[in-house]
Amino acid sequence: MHIHDTSTARIAATLSTEELRAEFLLSNLFQVGAANFHYWTTDRTIVGAIVPGATALELPNPPEVRSTFFLERREAGVINLGGPGTITVDGVVQTLASLDGLYLGRGTKSVSFASRTAEQPARFYFLSYPAHAVYPVRHVALQDATPARLGAVATANDRTIYKYFHPGAFPTCQLVMGFTRLEPGSVWNTMPPHTHLRRSEVYCYFQVPAAQAVFHFMGAPATTRHLVVRDLEAVLSPPWSIHSGVGTAAYSFVWGMGGENQEFADMDPAPVASLS
Repeated sequence: MHIHDTSTARIAATLSTEELRAEFLLSNLFQVGAANFHYWTTDRTIVGAIVPGATALELPNPPEVRSTFFLERREAGVINLGGPGTITVDGVVQTLASLDGLYLGRGTKSVSFASRTAEQPARFYFLSYPAHAVYPVRHVALQDATPARLGAVATANDRTIYKYFHPGAFPTCQLVMGFTRLEPGSVWNTMPPHTHLRRSEVYCYFQVPAAQAVFHFMGAPATTRHLVVRDLEAVLSPPWSIHSGVGTAAYSFVWGMGGENQEFADMDPAPVASLS
């Protein structure tokens, strides 16, 4: 478990490239045979990746969580970014194809992750927030997610947003989660950008082709910075920061949010003309 504190917007504008990456970029998350987690103090976010190889991996209970079991006072969302696998939740086996999702409610005690084959391991992306109420486990297949087509070819941001865990589908405490897929020839996401002071966000980029990259823009609208992001790396986005990116090829990314407001449209616009 790695602890991440967050600088203010003023301090972030002065950080070197290395300091900015150390504070906001999560690399080497997905390691075969391992469960890796990062604790971000903003909204008490936990970001993780579980990649079972030939044997299953149990959801651990790191001492930093200070609970009897990981989800004693937390909820979590999982999206499978790899090959087919299973998640066994309190004795019930849930099968997840590639890009299927699973919501884990507060009070879930036993969670075990497995890949169908070690040659094509499942890659379970994991996002967790504190929870104040108990909601049941929910499996969301890709074909059951709520899609929304946005953008246009002319602005190089023709994309589809797939909503998995959100108030329009079923209740959660804080978690809102899904993924966005860019169409071939489109490279911009979330442009024009926005901030939302009532929640923080985490981006996990995937399906970034080898030798390609995404330039993720962050920072206050008047003092923007950027991070060069590779496949299966994640970015921590504080409430004061924009979160937008442009790739050298089409890609996808998981977005996940936690905070006091779950309304998807609760955003503070940052028009292109206002960016510096």
